Amino acid sequence: MSLPNILYIHTHDIGRYVQPYGYAVPTPNLQRLAEEGILFRQAFCANPTCSASRAALLTGMYPHNNGMTGLAHRGWALNDYGQHIVHTLRAAGYTTVLSGVQHVASHTHGEPWKTIGYDRYLGDAHEAEKHAVEFLENAPEQPFFLAVGFGDTHREFEPLNGLDDPRYTRPPDPLPDTPETREDMARFKASARTLDAKMGAVFDALDRAGLAENTLVICTTDHGLAFPRMKCTLTEGGIGVMLIVRGPGGFTGGRVIDSLVSHIDIFPTLCELLDIDPPDWLRRESSRGVSLIPLIRGDVDSVRDEIFAEVNYHAAYEPQRCIRTSRWSYIRRYDGRTRPVLPNCDDGLSKTLWMEHGWADLPPDEEALYDLIFDPHEAHNLVGDPRVADVLADLRARLDAWMRATGDPLLRGPVPAPAGAVVNDVDGISPQAQTELVEVRN
Repeated sequence: MSLPNILYIHTHDIGRYVQPYGYAVPTPNLQRLAEEGILFRQAFCANPTCSASRAALLTGMYPHNNGMTGLAHRGWALNDYGQHIVHTLRAAGYTTVLSGVQHVASHTHGEPWKTIGYDRYLGDAHEAEKHAVEFLENAPEQPFFLAVGFGDTHREFEPLNGLDDPRYTRPPDPLPDTPETREDMARFKASARTLDAKMGAVFDALDRAGLAENTLVICTTDHGLAFPRMKCTLTEGGIGVMLIVRGPGGFTGGRVIDSLVSHIDIFPTLCELLDIDPPDWLRRESSRGVSLIPLIRGDVDSVRDEIFAEVNYHAAYEPQRCIRTSRWSYIRRYDGRTRPVLPNCDDGLSKTLWMEHGWADLPPDEEALYDLIFDPHEAHNLVGDPRVADVLADLRARLDAWMRATGDPLLRGPVPAPAGAVVNDVDGISPQAQTELVEVRN
């Protein structure tokens, strides 16, 4: 088999709130992709913030190891852009192409696609699908790695469209069912429709160009919805992501996999699928990614017993770590705060509702343990329950061991921001509040 092409197609802030995961969010093109490929029901990002999540997937390392502990447009960068997957693929003979969102390099010092190391840049996110379609229909050199990124499901959402009536819309699970949350979700659904149409245009172009059979499509998102208690949190609403893969190597047949997988597993999976040597950093303790190929082939029922995830900086600093198994979710905070870090929740109707009802005065849990069988929405903290003391001790120890093995800087104290980075005051309210922005001076 010749080396397959790779289409990495992704969007902001959608979690698993799409049709193939059973939600009333019409995305027929994603549904078709799932029915032709493999749907991972228990896929998680390594960090529920935009740049850090993408950087983990594209380097195969956790953010505290690759350097992306904050947002690229606010001053963060990878420690070494040579660790981005495009360099490994280019060495294997791939042409690497970017269309639309990338969000792991800033525009401050020139052209970010060149900073990352792509061979070609097709255009920005506003017409990412049109540029990608044109590329695919003009006999591209093969094999290629084409990254297509969209921002349609990032706030602000689209206006109500007449199709998604708020009166008949259910808000996401962490939120109450009110007119405000229904309208918020209806507008998200409108944005998701637009996204699905754009992704569908790219999938159709693959078909028309005769490239679909030999193209591995990796379709995912960075993290959960931009709603309270979702994006930038370590509950499932924050770290649970859609992951649909279709193409050569066994990623066919409309199969559904319920085993735990992480974004950092994608890089080692590609190395095994393409039969290329993994780069040195994928062999280190700092990378705990594992290949999914044994799972796809049916050799094993699972490839990991747990996933780990972290938060460092989003708009503001909010250090957290978690371990998640098929049964338990354990989350630990490191800031000692007695009120939520409100700038890390995007502004919107749902946030306003929570603020009006006293969200700012609700102290976050320093530690949280949730039983995902009896409490799938992670609402009842069991840290003080003696019946699960052994579970708590085990998960604490496993999280500590992971942090030590990966050299987590949080073990030595607060994670520093790079000089020149821009952060919000943790006691502020809105990520958009210019008066709350502080430039880090080291």
